[in-house]
Amino acid sequence: MFFNFFNHNKTNDRSKDTATIMSIEGRMFPVDLLYLDDPTPNYVDTVIQCVMDIHTQEPRGDILVFMTGRDEIDRVVEELYNQSKRLPPRSLELEPLPLYAGLSMDDQMRVFETTSRNTRKVIVSTNIAEASVTLEGIVYVVDCGFVKIRAFNPKNGMESLVVTPISKASAIQRAGRAGRVRPGKAFRLYTEDAYNALIPTTVPEIQRSNLATLVLQLKAIGIDNVLRFEFVSAPPSAMMVRALELLYSLKAMDDSSRLTDPFGMHLAEFPVDPMLGTALLASAEYHCSEEMVSIAAMVSVQNVFVTPSRVDKETLMKARRQFWVEEGDHLSLLNVYNGFVSHGQSNKWCQQRFLNFKALARATRIRQHLKKYLRRYDIRMQTALDGLTTFDQDEQRKRALDRIRKCLVTGYFAHAALAEPDGSGQFRSIRDGVLLNIHPDSVLFNRNPKCVLYHELVETNKCYMRDLTTIDETWLPEIAPHYYKYKQTTKK
Repeated sequence: MFFNFFNHNKTNDRSKDTATIMSIEGRMFPVDLLYLDDPTPNYVDTVIQCVMDIHTQEPRGDILVFMTGRDEIDRVVEELYNQSKRLPPRSLELEPLPLYAGLSMDDQMRVFETTSRNTRKVIVSTNIAEASVTLEGIVYVVDCGFVKIRAFNPKNGMESLVVTPISKASAIQRAGRAGRVRPGKAFRLYTEDAYNALIPTTVPEIQRSNLATLVLQLKAIGIDNVLRFEFVSAPPSAMMVRALELLYSLKAMDDSSRLTDPFGMHLAEFPVDPMLGTALLASAEYHCSEEMVSIAAMVSVQNVFVTPSRVDKETLMKARRQFWVEEGDHLSLLNVYNGFVSHGQSNKWCQQRFLNFKALARATRIRQHLKKYLRRYDIRMQTALDGLTTFDQDEQRKRALDRIRKCLVTGYFAHAALAEPDGSGQFRSIRDGVLLNIHPDSVLFNRNPKCVLYHELVETNKCYMRDLTTIDETWLPEIAPHYYKYKQTTKK
């Protein structure tokens, strides 16, 4: 693909090529590839059985298991832990360890620790272990054959987490993890025919992502006709059109599809997505720039809350509830950030409350970075709360929080949803009519708000809204009259 893009030779004479392919093979020991004779109806159970068979029948060596996500990983680790307790006395001990992004730092570091000679380590991981980390001592790989990827639907603006078969390139990469220290074995839990039917490489991210930020940046460097831009891997035209529509609705583009000046130009410089950038630029109008820059920093990091292994759910929820406010997740995240800063950015404080210290430390750096942009645009740093807290219960506090929530609406008016009138707890997006659900991790889960805005949509078994804030539905035509008409927001 890259060769064809950079090679300008249009003849059959290879000596005139303007590009060449060079490959460097890594140091690899032989890896035996083993396939299933027949497809498995439940790869999770098959993984568990395969690991136990390796442990009881194969020589020493650690095992790396590839699964699709946290729920599967936690289930496999728990079952392996339970089965390891039933092993015969004096047998090799089995230590199952999870590896995914939402783990606490201590739990993540355990996979790199050296075990005793009488212990076999089993690392159950997402595809993060394909290339992002180096794991010593792996001799056996168990590959479930699937991966969870993000995919953007331009028809409804929904980003989905989709479980899909891996590519051949990923299968080869996974198997190669077994041959780094000595000859190994890769147990592919699918048939050889299934492997041969896999696509060669993973679909490029540009062909399955929201392109609003990319389009904004292309226009900022003078490429106005983005639909005809020569991409290495051209994205679908529907995704480009959706991005253009969003930027126009945010008033980042004019009727000629050029960036507005100064708003569109400023938005293109922000290192955040256009909707969040719009809310940041609007914070001067609502006198809440201090709060908005903190919220922007917090939604720009992942896995603020960690789930330590073998900590009961009620203990976790009790720790999280101390930050919750009834208006939703954005203001609750603001409480987390303010608490972190007021306690001296303490790692110990984070550990006691099951918070991700690294994520919060990164949020403080992002906040400082974003403040520099606001100052460059002469946006005065003001606070809506002005000595209040989000927990205060008076009219002044309500007015302050309303300003922050209205500021969020300026950027996320396209991400609004109304509760279904049947009391089911489900929502429907106002413009597209997509049926939505509040994510179980949200502060608003089981709270039955009437109208919400959300930061993003994620589709797994249902379509979930993540990072929500309650809003007054009359704010939508007030703040974005070009996008909403009052009758549209009240017809249900």
